[in-house]
Amino acid sequence: MASTRRRILAGAVALAGATAALAGCSPDDQETPPPPPPPPDALEPLLAETRALLDLYQAAYAAQPSLASRLTPMLEAHTAHLAELTKVMTPPPSPVTAGSVPVPPSGSPTTAASVTLAELRAAEQTGQKSAATACATAPATRAALLGSIAAARATHAEVLR
Repeated sequence: MASTRRRILAGAVALAGATAALAGCSPDDQETPPPPPPPPDALEPLLAETRALLDLYQAAYAAQPSLASRLTPMLEAHTAHLAELTKVMTPPPSPVTAGSVPVPPSGSPTTAASVTLAELRAAEQTGQKSAATACATAPATRAALLGSIAAARATHAEVLR
């Protein structure tokens, strides 16, 4: 009988240990997976295009210092556009350093300047279309900003003629 009592006690202890181990695995104790990251903001492509325009202006500015007075206002406008787009985006975009600067075209200074201006004008025209499209599909809270950016880019394209 002593042996039976020991078996019963050993079985009870084992059962209690197993129950305690299983209790630790209840659904309440399991970590819930983190929520999925939010989808990228719809303005992400426009932000990337603005960064690319800014890079192109910086390259033109560096390659053609004689154009500084003509390019500075547009460079400043794109810097402001980048800051304003960043403010309204959800989630906020991660800071990105400027991309690689394009190699300036070879040739005489006059030829290089005209090529640079033509490239800037083409980029402004493409950027204006992108901003206008984004404006047309944006909620009212963003439409004014995007319309302003589209108008600025159209103006820049004309100034670069």
